[in-house]
Parts: sequence; structure tokens; C-alpha cells
Amino acid sequence: MDGSSQASRKNARLEDIAREAGVSISTVSRALNDSPAVKRRTKQEIWKIAREHDYDFRSTMPNGPIGAEATIAVVVPAPQARETRVADPFFLELLAGIAEAARERNADLVISHISPRSREDIEFAMTTSRATGVIFIGQSSLHHAFNALAERDGRFVVWGAEFPDAKYASIGSDNVTGGRRATSHLARLGRKDILFLGDTEAPEMEQRHRGYRRALDEAGIAIRDELTVPVHFDVHSAEAATRSAIDRGIRFDGIFAASDLIAIGAIRALTRSGRKVPEDVSVVGYDNIPASRLVTPRLTTIDQDANLAGRMLVSKLIDSQGGRATSDRLETSLLIRESCGG
Repeated sequence: MDGSSQASRKNARLEDIAREAGVSISTVSRALNDSPAVKRRTKQEIWKIAREHDYDFRSTMPNGPIGAEATIAVVVPAPQARETRVADPFFLELLAGIAEAARERNADLVISHISPRSREDIEFAMTTSRATGVIFIGQSSLHHAFNALAERDGRFVVWGAEFPDAKYASIGSDNVTGGRRATSHLARLGRKDILFLGDTEAPEMEQRHRGYRRALDEAGIAIRDELTVPVHFDVHSAEAATRSAIDRGIRFDGIFAASDLIAIGAIRALTRSGRKVPEDVSVVGYDNIPASRLVTPRLTTIDQDANLAGRMLVSKLIDSQGGRATSDRLETSLLIRESCGG
């Protein structure tokens, strides 16, 4: 597009938007003021055209930010491996980091009620959003949808795993290295039958599981399929799955749990079955949530700085407006506590 064409788009009037949308000027005006008299899909199309023309309409819309320089929306796609995300301690720490960073950048924060499940849902979330940008917490199975969206709208960033062909920016921890560190530590302690607890269909958990398998291979420990047990991200699911593994007679002397909540549930099951931690079974978690330091025994875990992650998400979103953003990985570290015995 040449300079004159670009200038004409940026100097668009209501008449220009109305002509492109195929509606009246009054309809455009009502849509840009979020009037309930205009159908949702019509508003969606008009807002999309207005954004494409850089037409400033957000400041005139009701219920807008109070003196804010920007508005950030947080959206959680569904379904997720972490199905209780709002109550998940890690999510709360991540959200706290986002909120603090948003406040420092004079930006308002909105948590959306929308839980996208498809490409169409993602498109709807973006085209109807009045926010300056959107942070998606997790990707579920929507990687290709995000790639398609990035071709037309770059006002978003994703928390989660990085894919080699990703066309959008993401922030996440080095899950493969984290999983490898956790499992290698258990192997160094002499544990030979190490159980993996987690949902490997989720991108982040698949990467942690990949690190687990890599560490076993490096330690010369045979990989046994029955030692990978699918678990949802909550204490009760983990407790039930661990108890089931015990009842089925699966032999294990170590556990790498894909989250601290899963690890805590596993410890409960082990204790109730008469097994001692760490004497009989060593346990390592992932996330370093506050509860990991409060349980007995205190939980050895992989630390990923959720607060820093939140700040990085905001910085990436705001500073990359108008340009292609790059992805970043958070470093992980092993925090050794009593649940491993060494």
C-alpha cells in the first residue's frame, strides 16, 4: 500500500466505514458506541473495519477505561489441561504479575468471560474486543487458529508452549528442560521406577513429559508406558490417579508431577496408603506455588517465575504494537526440599 492510500485509511470518516460495511452512517455511529440496537455480528464487522482504518472509537464507547492509556483483556481458551484455572494458584500468581505490570503502564485490565474453543471463537474474541490488546492464557488445541489470526491481527500474546512454526509471540517456561531437571534429580537419588503424572495432550505438559523421557534415556532407565498416568490439574484428580496406580500394583519409587497441585494430591494418596515420602517414594512438582512450601514434607519443585511471566506478557503486548513480536522462554530451576530426601 502506498503512502497516500495508507493516509486515506488513517483519515477515514464514518461515511467511509459505512460504505465499506454496507450500512448507514447512523448504524456505524450506534455500533461504535456499543448500542444494543445494533446486532452483535454487525457491530463485530464495523469494529473490525474501524480498527483496520485506525479509526479512534474506543475512547467514545461507554464503560471505557478511566484515564487509562490502554486496556488489556485476559482470555482463557477452553478446554484446558488446567480446567480450574481461575482457582489455580499458579494462574493467580500469573494474573498478579499481569495486573502489576498493567498498572505500571497505565493500562486497565479486564478478565473476559469468553472461553474460546475454536478458530471462530478466537476470531470473535478479537474482532469484538474493545481492548488495546489481548493476553491468552494457554493455547489448548488452538495453535493453528492463533497462527491464522496473526496474519491479520497482531494485538495479542499467548502464555504457553512455543511451536517451531508459530507466527505469534508467546511467553512460557522451558518445559522440556524443567521436566528433564526434575526427572534427572530423581534418577540421581537412585530412583529407577519414576511415575509421570499429567495430561500429555496439553502442549506444555507434553513438553514436560518429553523432558521426563529424555532424562530417563540419559540415565539408562527403561521407559515404561504404564508409568505415564493422565491426570487433571487438581489435587483430587491426582490423589485418585495415584491411588489407582497403587491399587493396580504399578511399581514406582519416584514421582514427577506436572504441577505442584498434582504433586500434593499424590502425596496425600501415598500417605493414606501407608507409604512414606520421601523414604518410600520421592516426589517432585512443577510451578513452585506458595503451597509447595507449606505442605509436609515441603515439596521439591521446578520453579518458574509466574510474576515475571505476567510482566513479560504485558511488556510484549504493549511494546510490540504495530510490529512483529518474538517469543521468549523463562528459565527454570530445581528447588530441592524434603519431599525427595536429598
